[in-house]
Amino acid sequence: MRCILFCQNNYAFGILEPIKAYLENNGHDYIWYVNDKISSDFPFKNEKNTSSITELENYKSDAIFVPGNEVPHYLRGLKVQIFHGLAGEKKGHFRIRHYFDLYLTQGPYFTERFNKLKSVHKDFDVIETGWPKLDVYGTDKSAFEQERKELLQKYNAKKILLYAPTFSPKLTSAPFLVEQIKSLSKNKEYLILLKFHPLMDESWIQIYKDLAHEIPNIIFETEKNIIKFLLISDVLISDTSSVIYEFLLLDKPVITFNNISDNILWQNSSDYAELIPLVEKNLNEDPYSKERKFIFENYHPYNDGKSAKRMVDAVADYIKKNGVPEKRKLSILRRFKINSIFKK
Repeated sequence: MRCILFCQNNYAFGILEPIKAYLENNGHDYIWYVNDKISSDFPFKNEKNTSSITELENYKSDAIFVPGNEVPHYLRGLKVQIFHGLAGEKKGHFRIRHYFDLYLTQGPYFTERFNKLKSVHKDFDVIETGWPKLDVYGTDKSAFEQERKELLQKYNAKKILLYAPTFSPKLTSAPFLVEQIKSLSKNKEYLILLKFHPLMDESWIQIYKDLAHEIPNIIFETEKNIIKFLLISDVLISDTSSVIYEFLLLDKPVITFNNISDNILWQNSSDYAELIPLVEKNLNEDPYSKERKFIFENYHPYNDGKSAKRMVDAVADYIKKNGVPEKRKLSILRRFKINSIFKK
């Protein structure tokens, strides 16, 4: 197969990397599409890549893997939605934009809902495969254990706390936790890692960078792929973000503030002043450990590290049965939107 790995935002790199590796190891051809605005962050600069949609048209792809919301309808190839997160409660996760031929879902919770939408819209298919970003959980969960040990030793700490808020202005806890994070850092047994979404408001990024500059046991992390920080941390502090589920699937405690999910299976509070006692409670007691079973079974029940393989194989089988679409039919309004986004 000839495949496009389609990156509109830099979070796509970590999601697509396991697919890239499987394509490479199994004789498939691929090219990265990297939007100009994120080209400086692209980690695979020695691999075939482009920011030109015209070049993609000339590439004549068989499949396009997209962990985002849009893809040009006029590109040749099966347009495959592989998602950029697990937060089904977020606005837009189950919105059908009609840009995709195939939805590859992460687990039963998502598969059931997309199959219901398929029965209504009748212009796409759904296959459950798991999510490639989490393949490392099944293949090398201890990949950064040595780095964790070195960090704890360097800072003379006992626990690593990860604060990873969403960027959404209506949902983020960032404006309300500055002083609480500062107070939390007074416990020198805690090493606090700050990992912000690339779309976070720059003013809040700077405030927390300044905090990390002032306080030795607070580190503002700039590495793009959050997986390492999930693996080395003992507890996650957040609000409403896909990263919550990624952390819960490691069977570790999560603390959120004003989460909007209808089914909260972790520690959630509306009182930002509770941060310190909630951290202590969850580190010492882990009161929601039993509730995590639902997340394991329904959001992502795949621990074999083979979601990327399932995705590529599912796409190859689908194309074998149905052929390669030359383009996707869209309404005039949606064609206009795509042409506007991609400057056609």
